[in-house]
Amino acid sequence: MFSDINSREDFQRIPELAINPLGDRIINAFFPEGEDQVNFKGFMRTLAHFRPIEDNEKNKNPPANEPLNSRTNKLLFAFRLYDLDRDDKISRDELLQVLRMMVGVNISDDQLGSIADRTIQEADTNGDSCISFQEFMKVLEKVDVEQKMSIRFLH
Repeated sequence: MFSDINSREDFQRIPELAINPLGDRIINAFFPEGEDQVNFKGFMRTLAHFRPIEDNEKNKNPPANEPLNSRTNKLLFAFRLYDLDRDDKISRDELLQVLRMMVGVNISDDQLGSIADRTIQEADTNGDSCISFQEFMKVLEKVDVEQKMSIRFLH
């Protein structure tokens, strides 16, 4: 399978990514900065974020080097989909851009702005008008990220 998928164009031909509003952002996660090809190791490293966490793994104390599919690393992967400029915070403009990707033209700019403002107001605990990774994790603490960000692979 991998030999058939190693460029951005190859990923864009995957139907599930082609119809996903964040497909381009997900595809970009597979490619190192400025690269247009991905090697097998890089492909598997990114894909590992989506490996399900087994019930017996959830209760363990996380090791110093958490696995790529840990709750924290799954959330970090999701956070980076929003952090478009990679400055470790999600600004209102970044949130608006991602919301536009997700809903297209189905919602007015005023409605999107209202959603972005409300989201930042609820998540921003330090008053910098942005969402840090710590704030992002706090907002999603009750969400079953382990289940929602998992792909079941055939054994």
